[in-house]
Amino acid sequence: MRYYIIAGEASGDLHASNLVAEIKKKDKKAEFRGCGGDRMKGVGVDLLMHYRTMAYMGFIEVAVNLRKVLGNISKVKKDIVEYQPDAVILVDYPGFNFRIADFAHEKGFKVLYYISPQVWAWKRRRVKKVKRSVDKMLVILPFEEEFYKRYGVDVTYVGNPLLDEMAKFGTANRSFFLRQNSLGEKREIIALLPGSRKQEIKRMLPVMLKVVPHFPEYQFVIAGVSSIDKSLYKSIMGVSDAFLVVDQTYELLQNASAALVTSGTATLETAWFTVPEVVCYKANWLSYRLAKWMIKVNYISLVNLVMEKEVVKELIQSDLTEDNLVKEMDLLLHNGKRQRRLLEDYEELKDRLGNAGASEQAAEIVCEALKPNN
Repeated sequence: MRYYIIAGEASGDLHASNLVAEIKKKDKKAEFRGCGGDRMKGVGVDLLMHYRTMAYMGFIEVAVNLRKVLGNISKVKKDIVEYQPDAVILVDYPGFNFRIADFAHEKGFKVLYYISPQVWAWKRRRVKKVKRSVDKMLVILPFEEEFYKRYGVDVTYVGNPLLDEMAKFGTANRSFFLRQNSLGEKREIIALLPGSRKQEIKRMLPVMLKVVPHFPEYQFVIAGVSSIDKSLYKSIMGVSDAFLVVDQTYELLQNASAALVTSGTATLETAWFTVPEVVCYKANWLSYRLAKWMIKVNYISLVNLVMEKEVVKELIQSDLTEDNLVKEMDLLLHNGKRQRRLLEDYEELKDRLGNAGASEQAAEIVCEALKPNN
């Protein structure tokens, strides 16, 4: 079978690559083309374009780069028609992938969506578009299955692929991690996770770094990603007493006492490693006002959404200040009652998410959907 698969950011690239690897185990003649990153390329996906040329964040950023976005969409549409896949697999990245879903459906291609966009949080009217254009929705959060079923969408909860990654990871060697990154043995670590997109990092890292001078007894370590040039991190860090590690997020979290985390999948990863965290989010002012008007949920972090209550503190937009970050970090580090309650909630979160195996189950559903009469 021929598969066209699209992921538009680092986390999508990771989960798409794992899905491709599992499909190949079941379909020995599988061929893949699409858009994504180095991980997808590494498992044999022939890339039309890298997600670095596609990733725009927020309403304003997309509007400013609209010509590029529309140009990329046109290229992908043309490429799909030329490739003639048996299935189009879309991984998250809604603004782009919803347009591709409509196009692929109209052209008669089978469309499968892996990792649902957060339509349950905003633009619920898009569920009608999902029902019309997507043949099968594969979701990774427990409450998403019930949400889609209410609208008559063919949906299956496959588990969370983050669990697959974390199950593979094992345990990091602390001494090796510290030596490798020139970190001290005696001071505990506070992790800074500013995101994986340029816009996120430019917006989040400066405010996160303001906390550093308030906790001199700790060493602050930034989780960088190789898809972003180190010069960007260095220019923001300036003379800050912080360290940078690249593509070592899980090693960092296993050795951290607390973390400041940009809202996204990293909040779940941090919780899984039982690291007390503060969730941070700040967008372009107009993007934020538009999002606030449209969003229909009480929380933004996946931890709180899955748990349906405030487990981790969310500092959003005007609340994301140096004073508030220092206050919340102090509570995480020194309030025993807060720590115990948080860790108890983390254990319940793990129970709700279930076990590893999402990629394998998703691959099974994809292959089954392509059998005759399906």
